[in-house]
Amino acid sequence: MASSQFTTIVRSFSSSPAMNQLIKAPVQVFGVEGRYATALYSAATKMKQLDAVEKDLQNMKNSMKTDAKLREFMADPVIKRDVKADAVRSVATKLNLSVPSTNLLALLAENGRLSKLDGVAAAFSTIMAGHRGDLRCEVTTAKALDEATKTQLQTTLKAFAKKGENIILELKVDPSIIGGMVVSIGDKYVDMSVSSKVKKYTALIQQAV
Repeated sequence: MASSQFTTIVRSFSSSPAMNQLIKAPVQVFGVEGRYATALYSAATKMKQLDAVEKDLQNMKNSMKTDAKLREFMADPVIKRDVKADAVRSVATKLNLSVPSTNLLALLAENGRLSKLDGVAAAFSTIMAGHRGDLRCEVTTAKALDEATKTQLQTTLKAFAKKGENIILELKVDPSIIGGMVVSIGDKYVDMSVSSKVKKYTALIQQAV
């Protein structure tokens, strides 16, 4: 995403010129989702609605998961983007979402990126963890960890935390990684999964053939 496009996103959250100046997020997040989340953080900070926005994103995610009709409507590629944007605004009104959250959802709909909502919410959570002085650590494994392993992992991850930071550990299970683990610590990402090694060796073998 180009800088000019990012500026457009920032401006989309507010029509006030003063609001267009970006407030730097405490944690850098990457990709399209990261840019939307960063712009959202800036707007929510200026409107003093950070906590409200964080709750809004979770409520919207829950609504998308529990409401099959809404989910199908949003995913339907035939429906025009402006129609989806209007529908999102209607849903936002019913859920009593804040202005920054409503603008974000409408913008995602207008840009055909509602599928990025979960990613934006995750990136925003990472930013908010930094804002609160917490260090968000997401660990994905092929199967659920036992309590002893969780405790050991928590102790190990504390070494990455700065003074005063609290470790917020989030565990996910994804059988497709086969074994090992994928660790995301703040804005750092380490793939130690077996599946990533298999892909690496497969590529090397293919190059040698």
